[in-house]
Amino acid sequence: MTSTRSPASTRLPPSRLPGLLLGIGFGGFVDGIVLHQVLQWHHMISSVPGSPTTTVAGLEANTLADGFFHVLTWVLVLAGSLATVSAWRQDRIAPTWSFHLGLLLAGWGSFNLVEGLVNHQLLGVHHVRDDLGAPLSWDLGFLASGLLFVVVGWAVHRRGVRR
Repeated sequence: MTSTRSPASTRLPPSRLPGLLLGIGFGGFVDGIVLHQVLQWHHMISSVPGSPTTTVAGLEANTLADGFFHVLTWVLVLAGSLATVSAWRQDRIAPTWSFHLGLLLAGWGSFNLVEGLVNHQLLGVHHVRDDLGAPLSWDLGFLASGLLFVVVGWAVHRRGVRR
């Protein structure tokens, strides 16, 4: 039986898209599961007037918004999985662990940066610690964690590219 696989020298390099999409999706899942559900520090629209988490109607609205947020993160993970299958079908070279892990971290950090800037700062629909009256220090710490994840993730990814 002969192999139909192309030699490594003629194959396309690994794709970055699957790792980034999975990282963004997993970052959203961590935020939604840990901060929204387990710790209950905030919900998706907990700072929106008319949606307080102290009333049944407000909690229902927040739970619904959290659900739509989780649907979006699920779609991102699905897209990352489909991009992985697409890369396999294109017979791309498999990524090294550091190549892929770095992209997961960079994607997660990108999620934190975008979510923190858009939802916490620009729109103000919630903050990291709405349960404490939305102190700015927690929002800034969330943004700093996102930046750290992007920087560390990109450095780990670059190490994997060199291999």
